[in-house]
Amino acid sequence: MPQRGRSRRLTPTRHIDVDSVRPRRDNTLHAMPAPPAPAAPLLSAHRLAFSRNDEPVFGPLDFSLGRGETLLVEGDNGSGKTTLLRVLAGMLPPGDGEIFFSGHPASRDARNGRVLWLGHRIGMHAALSARENLAFMAGLYGMREGASPFTAMQRVGIEAWLDEPLATLSAGQKKRVGLARLVLLPGDIWLLDEPYANLDRHGIDLVNALIREHCARGGGALVTSHGAVEFAAGGARRIRLRAHA
Repeated sequence: MPQRGRSRRLTPTRHIDVDSVRPRRDNTLHAMPAPPAPAAPLLSAHRLAFSRNDEPVFGPLDFSLGRGETLLVEGDNGSGKTTLLRVLAGMLPPGDGEIFFSGHPASRDARNGRVLWLGHRIGMHAALSARENLAFMAGLYGMREGASPFTAMQRVGIEAWLDEPLATLSAGQKKRVGLARLVLLPGDIWLLDEPYANLDRHGIDLVNALIREHCARGGGALVTSHGAVEFAAGGARRIRLRAHA
């Protein structure tokens, strides 16, 4: 018997929505991350001024000192260079204006261990040796990594006088002991008042080299000078003070 032909059931064709399988674009607007805020300068001053007996000495001044920078303060005698550094170091109160360290208002805590001062007097006990003076200061403020009183004195070229009382040293040797203190302690802000005084040409070159090394480590230096010496950084920014009439 002839077989009856089976009818084929037609499967309905599935319609695929092409748009449903395409990756969809995310048109949502996403906020871009904000760029990091610039680091605050090591030291900054705003409208800083000082008067003595109601007579203006300097100011108002606006300036900043960033990491790796050297700022040269120039001016004749009586123009207020030393007074400016004393105010920044906290030895004198400002007459007006504000001082900031890394963006924070100036205070004893903000300065402590960070600000190193070198003036006409090195601020050490004359009856003690360089080793004893440096060890005492290191006990208060710590030491740079790998530094010691001997290596600091060696760096400034007078390690042979490490154990001699400061009272027996010449003015130039005492100045070098003061420079050794800068080498030893970890402060990142140097306030140097006439650092070239009482130094010969080799000593002047040493000061310039120490400033360059300090700035290369991320520190900053504010230096006063009459302009009679070859300064470390020819491109250093300058503040020019003028004596008030």
